[in-house]
Amino acid sequence: MNINPKIDDLILEPKYRNIVADEYGISLRTLNRWIKKAGLDIPNGLIDPYHLKIIYRAFDIPKHLK
Repeated sequence: MNINPKIDDLILEPKYRNIVADEYGISLRTLNRWIKKAGLDIPNGLIDPYHLKIIYRAFDIPKHLK
């Protein structure tokens, strides 16, 4: 069940973890902790749009993307 249908409507490009952390206003280390604590299987390096949507579903869409 998709809680936020806006996520599926997003057109995303691959991003590095530090960029995703900046979107949330947190450090890279904190983002890595969030991902580990949520049990997400996100590959290292460039994060593809599929995995970005997984992150956005788990932690909500960053404010500037809403």
